[in-house]
Amino acid sequence: MSEIVAADHLRQLIERVERLTEEAKGISDDIKDVYLEAKASGYDPKIMKQIVRLRKMQPHDRQEMEAILQTYLAALGME
Repeated sequence: MSEIVAADHLRQLIERVERLTEEAKGISDDIKDVYLEAKASGYDPKIMKQIVRLRKMQPHDRQEMEAILQTYLAALGME
């Protein structure tokens, strides 16, 4: 009996993953649409993606990353 219950539970888990994957694809498509709209309005989607990534970071981590970037740029004569 437990094998039947385990198989049913496994099927439910897989179906949930499938539904969530479909939802994630839909959200990903929506995000792409927003970037296309931004590009059509004259904004640079690459820069917007960088800003989104930076906004996710903690301020201290972002400051540390920017300091290291400046150090590397200076070492390469790009600053």
